Amino acid sequence: MDFEISEDLKMVQSLVRDFVTNQLKPLERSILGRAADLSDAKMYLPQENEHELMEMVKEMGLWGVGVPEELGGAGLSILGNCLVEEELAQTIVPFDFGDVTPILFECNEQQKQKYLLPVLNKQKYAYLALLEPEKEASEIDRMEMRAEKADSYYVISGKKVSVSRAAKDYFALVFAKPVRDRETSEKNPTEGATCFLVDKGTPGFAVTAGREKTGWEAGMREPIYLTFNNCKVPPESMLGEEGKAFHLGKKWLPARRIIRGARCVGAAQRILEESTIQARTWTSFGQDISGRPSIQAALSDIATNIHASRLMVYEAAWKADKGQSIQREAAMVKLFATQMIHLVADNAAHIFNAPPYVAGLPMERFCRNVLAMSSTNFALQLQRNIIARDILKGLKV
Repeated sequence: MDFEISEDLKMVQSLVRDFVTNQLKPLERSILGRAADLSDAKMYLPQENEHELMEMVKEMGLWGVGVPEELGGAGLSILGNCLVEEELAQTIVPFDFGDVTPILFECNEQQKQKYLLPVLNKQKYAYLALLEPEKEASEIDRMEMRAEKADSYYVISGKKVSVSRAAKDYFALVFAKPVRDRETSEKNPTEGATCFLVDKGTPGFAVTAGREKTGWEAGMREPIYLTFNNCKVPPESMLGEEGKAFHLGKKWLPARRIIRGARCVGAAQRILEESTIQARTWTSFGQDISGRPSIQAALSDIATNIHASRLMVYEAAWKADKGQSIQREAAMVKLFATQMIHLVADNAAHIFNAPPYVAGLPMERFCRNVLAMSSTNFALQLQRNIIARDILKGLKV
């Protein structure tokens, strides 16, 4: 078995690592805030900074690394994407290399020009409107949003909640169940839903964004509430086929799970580096804490779990790039990496002698970002179900 990364991907990894070190990490202080009360802390980079960084990445030829070439992206391999995401996750600066939800890969040519390419180039932002207020991800079968076909258009009514980035220019990816298929869809909750692309300013479509947070709360994303009141959308706004919304982007889902695991690895690596600095520089009762067995145990546990997660990510990505089935491996990666990042944060809390939530420090933002990376119990159980079904199907491990 060859564990060596190709020279081309090593070059990509090196380019991204230098970019993160020289361009992104110096911006961390401006994101965390410089004022004593952190009132100037930010959730996102100013638009001019984002545009400047985006142009740098385009010159590197790495913009849209996860978007297929035929759709306007760089079309990097799955392993290449993992290497990029692992490096980007080692900073709190919220910047990606043109990440686009795979749902938009299903756009037809007209929709590609109107929605996909503007999202790729950060000219528009997509609000993913799947979840509904006061409902968990496990309650998709209780979807109340309805789309009724009337003459030459669909009428959408209901409420949605999105955790997407608030923006001035946006559109919504709205999941709704046709009224005429209600009885059928209740029997089979994962079938029957249709996805619509609804533009900003469409009559009957209103958006209410949460309050803009400042200070130590600046890193916490507020949900966006979307209301549809007899909102009329034309058939050409439909994404994919009618009643097949839950199949959109499905073939890219296993790869996305692997890439998500790579982000966990990158964040954990930075937490390890910060924890190591703390262990080397902090003293207690006149002695460096690095000599304490419990501190050494915490560091070794962090490093071991990172190593195991990285190997799982790389192997799954390697298999995916060879065209092998990765359904089980992708689920294992998401399950293990999610558990790993929590263990890393817990051990870091021990090294810092308290939960490292001291506002204004990178560790504080990183540990809060761990929560954002974490999946719900429902999502983790789903991964376990995928793994178990695959094992039972073949009766092998």
